[in-house]
Amino acid sequence: MVTSNAGKAAEVAAFFGGYLEVSHVELDVPEHRSNDIAEIAREKARYAYRQLNIPLIVDDTGFFIDALHGFPGPYAAYVLKSISNAGILKLMEGRSDRNARFTTGIAYADECGIEVFTGMLEGKIAHSPCGNNGFGFDPIFSLGKKTLAEISIDEKSRISHRARALSSFRDWFIANRAENIG
Repeated sequence: MVTSNAGKAAEVAAFFGGYLEVSHVELDVPEHRSNDIAEIAREKARYAYRQLNIPLIVDDTGFFIDALHGFPGPYAAYVLKSISNAGILKLMEGRSDRNARFTTGIAYADECGIEVFTGMLEGKIAHSPCGNNGFGFDPIFSLGKKTLAEISIDEKSRISHRARALSSFRDWFIANRAENIG
């Protein structure tokens, strides 16, 4: 898993639970600019594979808030770093439409090419941050009575946007590539 975020790598490793060994590779990957999460993931995988020349996965996640016309979208990491969850909550003050969604693109690259898989999780923006698990926007993303930061990594690994994209990847991988792995 090529990412600068160790939390993402741990989440991916937990998802595969020993079926596939997932190691974390930290590599500075230039951010391709696009509004399409799948395209961003594909370009990140293309760059990472050229640098490392080993089978790998990368991901890109967007956070889309309906009341903010899809903001921050694919620029979620930058927005989190610059205004944090507190800034998002400030932008949401007085808004009744709290619908939001995460969309993740997982791109797998090997000598045969690049495949991209997506997953989405719909929820709402909480009125205040809750929970200590997870990372990023997890403390303000509510799924009913709990935020993503209030559920265990095991539960999140079963239901999240990343889990949905990883499930599609896993099914494809088993059908198309598993026989080639050592």
